[in-house]
Amino acid sequence: MFRNLMLLVAAASALVSSSASGDVIELAGGQRVEGEVLKETADYVVIDLGIDLLKIPRERIRARHKGWTEQQPAATASRGLYVEGRLPPRSVKELAREYGRGVVLVRTPSGLGSGFVINRDGHCVTNYHVIEKETRIAVTLFYPADDGTLQRRDVRDVRIVALNPFFDLALLQIPRQDGLTFHPVVLSSDERYREGDLVFAIGNPLGLERSVSQGIISARNRAIEGLVYIQTTAQINPGNSGGPLFNARGEVIGVTNMKLQFGEGLGFAIPVAYVKHFLDNVDAFAYDKTNPNTGYHYFDAPRRRNPQPPPFAVR
Repeated sequence: MFRNLMLLVAAASALVSSSASGDVIELAGGQRVEGEVLKETADYVVIDLGIDLLKIPRERIRARHKGWTEQQPAATASRGLYVEGRLPPRSVKELAREYGRGVVLVRTPSGLGSGFVINRDGHCVTNYHVIEKETRIAVTLFYPADDGTLQRRDVRDVRIVALNPFFDLALLQIPRQDGLTFHPVVLSSDERYREGDLVFAIGNPLGLERSVSQGIISARNRAIEGLVYIQTTAQINPGNSGGPLFNARGEVIGVTNMKLQFGEGLGFAIPVAYVKHFLDNVDAFAYDKTNPNTGYHYFDAPRRRNPQPPPFAVR
């Protein structure tokens, strides 16, 4: 029965569009079914797919929510430097083509990384460690051509706007040039992501420009050195640092910044909540060109000198 269910779900998924109305049911295996719920019991749900009726056992249902309709456009809002919102779900292929235009390659004399554009003024987020102690920064933007290839646009003299070493975040601004158009991404307004949710990363691992890797969330709140990270099976390698981690709607839910050495499928991303906190308080982290290491550095607490033993101590 389960095999038949999966076959029917696969066929239905190929026919369901992102603008269809009804309920969206996410299965335990990661599949997604959209249609009108006709009947519910304590043991199963019957959904009308338009081509057939599907009876889904409740133990196979992971989540359920309302689908998007043509009358329900993407809900986005400007939050100062960035756009926040909730987008309709689409395939990774469609999302990577549309929002991948906002992903850039960041170059310094000592190496390269990734970043993503957050507004039409050319502001770009990346990792602090990608540009650490550097002042000469360039970026490469990519535009898909009609023949499926990528057109490259190199821009030099990128300005450092703000740095936050503790969160490992940096804000850059790409200077405007003739014919240069920015395609900003959308930061997620929904931080209720869970283990098993589909995610994908776009970046430049080892210099391989605009690489897309897909995976799931392995842990939503992995604690490492006092901060919480998203752990993901999406492949992360040197050069991915600073790139976006997208959910199945094309919303940025994190910034990829590290992986466990000698481990596969053990990547980590800075949650979007930290990113928004950094951008909302950008003035507090403003870059000072006279001090390339702008930011707080926490020293160890000083030790007591020649401490006096208590009066009851035995010598």
